[in-house]
Amino acid sequence: MLIGAMTICAVRAQVVEQGEPALVYYSPKTSLVLEFKYTVETEEPGIFAAYAESMIGAKNAIKETKTTYTLKNALVRTSTQTDYARPHKVTAEAGFPLLLTISEKGLLKGYNLPREEKDNIYSSNKKDEKPCSKKALKAVPFPEEVLKASTPSAQAAAAAKQIFHIRETRMYLLNGEVEHAPADGEAMRLVLEELNKQEKALTDLFLGKRSKRFESKRVRLTPEMAAQTNTKTQKSVYYFSEENGFTDAENIDADTIGVTMVLNRAILTEPAENGKKSKKHAPQLSQLTYNLPGNACIQVNYKNRSLTERTVPVAQLGADVPLSKDLFSGNDLPVIVFSEKTGNIVSISK
Repeated sequence: MLIGAMTICAVRAQVVEQGEPALVYYSPKTSLVLEFKYTVETEEPGIFAAYAESMIGAKNAIKETKTTYTLKNALVRTSTQTDYARPHKVTAEAGFPLLLTISEKGLLKGYNLPREEKDNIYSSNKKDEKPCSKKALKAVPFPEEVLKASTPSAQAAAAAKQIFHIRETRMYLLNGEVEHAPADGEAMRLVLEELNKQEKALTDLFLGKRSKRFESKRVRLTPEMAAQTNTKTQKSVYYFSEENGFTDAENIDADTIGVTMVLNRAILTEPAENGKKSKKHAPQLSQLTYNLPGNACIQVNYKNRSLTERTVPVAQLGADVPLSKDLFSGNDLPVIVFSEKTGNIVSISK
């Protein structure tokens, strides 16, 4: 008979084998998520780039379209799944109440944990309305002579004339040389802001546009180690080009991104025997086990520099360690919290 009015577990964790009630939980499995951060800078020439120097005196106009990718750094995160290849069964044995808390994924969360009470949160079907933060874009008021010009050079000349007219108007405003000046400082700010926008839109036709955005690429790696080895090195190679971003090995302009993982399995050491102490005095072990995780040392290198170096716990490189039955003796049962990410013990209290 299960002693378990307080048992909280997933349905999948309840099994009956040959009439024997039991609870089953699983060890976690760790995946590594590598997130590469890089920038994409784009240069686009304006439609009047050929007239930039002659008409507005600009020598820094963009002449051709160009995109540059720059790899900045790499972040290492862990992701936890359920390792269904490592199940653990706990039966209703005498003196061991099945007060296990198991997550919906079948991972062990704790033993004898207080019952969780969920607050009733009222949720409306209506979505929260948020004010739109996008500003309406105003079309640049091109003068009529720009629109009516029949040749590119004539259009460029008309646009250049409008640029100088805007600059002249701004100078008159700042010097107070206009007949109908803005009424106050805020109105002046708005007028100058609009003039600046118009000037930039027109000068971009000559100088071109530069834009920069941030992007990322995620790669998931799952460390695996053969059972007979204690240390193993896994290597992965990716390719990154300043002209194309992430690419393949056939791109001769690409540089390699080397990812090296040194895997270390958790090793249990047997306690030294005290003199001729008999093994019959060894502590009795329970069916409840925790996972002592191994670790992976990760290094990511690019162009002879280190993007990141980190050591993270890896659950599947761990060892199952049974808890002593003495821990559950007496009237006061322990409260044990387990880590769902690694399966290790977080805390034990009575």
